[in-house]
Amino acid sequence: MCINTEWGGFGDNGCIDNLRTKYDKEVDEGSLNPGKQRYEKMTSGMYLGEIVRQVLIDLTKQGLLFRGQISESLRTRGIFETKFLSQIESDRLALLQVRRILQQLGLDSTCDDSIVVKEVCGSVSKRAAQLCGAGLAAIVEKIRDNRNLEHLKTTVGVDGTLYKLHPHFSRILQETVKELAPQCNVTFMLSEDGSGKGAALITAVAKRMHNVAEDK
Repeated sequence: MCINTEWGGFGDNGCIDNLRTKYDKEVDEGSLNPGKQRYEKMTSGMYLGEIVRQVLIDLTKQGLLFRGQISESLRTRGIFETKFLSQIESDRLALLQVRRILQQLGLDSTCDDSIVVKEVCGSVSKRAAQLCGAGLAAIVEKIRDNRNLEHLKTTVGVDGTLYKLHPHFSRILQETVKELAPQCNVTFMLSEDGSGKGAALITAVAKRMHNVAEDK
């Protein structure tokens, strides 16, 4: 049996409202499908840059960033792409280079601003990885429990630019799964075009089972 969990829609009934911040709500309300896919909007690379932008706007309004001046660039939805999180959080990137990235986005920043922005990016991406890991830990624990196993050994195929390109996301995700599901030994395997290959694999298995049934 293959089950599509559609876990991006987890929380649409309000069960994770205690985890959602005002920034998550801003992103949700400004999306094409407000009130839907709330878990996805907290974990997906499609939305993390926008969460960061909302945080930066709030900090700027408080006078803690960019000399308290909200630029037109910062007001522009979608200006802070998630790829910038990966670049800014790179351990090899000096603050001067972070400042240059912000300047490319039209954000006139100081070195202190760069430090704060890097902390914001780290917090948003870390939370996303931990939330994603928590969801995965729940699934593998459920499988282990259903099979009445003391320990479960399984492999998880992972796709997506956030997992592949972000300097810390994959590590934090794996650490979270290990912490929350200690009785499950999960191996992560990078899967290119995971959805397409998964559909092909399911079709092949179904066809084989059908042929076996016919032979009987």
